[in-house]
Amino acid sequence: MGLIPVATHQVACVVTSLEMLERPRARPMPQSILRLNRWTAPAADKYRQLFRRIGAPWLWFSRLIMDEARLIAIIHDPLVEIYAVCDRQGIEVGILELDFRKSGECELGFFGLIPELAGQGHGGWLMAQAMALGWRKGITRLWVHTCTLDSPGALGFYQKAGFKPFARSVETFDDPRVLGILPRDTAPHVPMLQAAS
Repeated sequence: MGLIPVATHQVACVVTSLEMLERPRARPMPQSILRLNRWTAPAADKYRQLFRRIGAPWLWFSRLIMDEARLIAIIHDPLVEIYAVCDRQGIEVGILELDFRKSGECELGFFGLIPELAGQGHGGWLMAQAMALGWRKGITRLWVHTCTLDSPGALGFYQKAGFKPFARSVETFDDPRVLGILPRDTAPHVPMLQAAS
């Protein structure tokens, strides 16, 4: 057993990729006070605002640093479907992003709710929505990845939904808090070894 060094300005995590190779049996749609609102060609700023709101507690930052043209190319691609999860007042409290750019596949690119909604059953409702939207004619694989920076229950949640792990890897990246992309006090459960500048 060996240790892999990680620089003090970096974060390391274990990434687990999971897949589902056949549509699960139909189940009743769970009830929820939430609803999905399809975003067609959203403005980059609006998209990043929701991405940050949902993902900052888990150190999501990839779309925050992405070149504007590259981000627009993804979120305006007709094969990428973005849904904002909205509460009764129309406030955006979650995101579901389905990526159909690879023929025959649907990737749950981003899937999440604000932390305040954890443990209330809304994740099950959102997963049911993802299944209903993702499994469509011609799709033979639905897949997702999660990592040890996500909610501790994320891996088990995906497995309970029917996803099976197929790959695991270690990822290291520059800590977005050190880089000033996310506030220093973001994700206090993830140690920051180098002081933010």
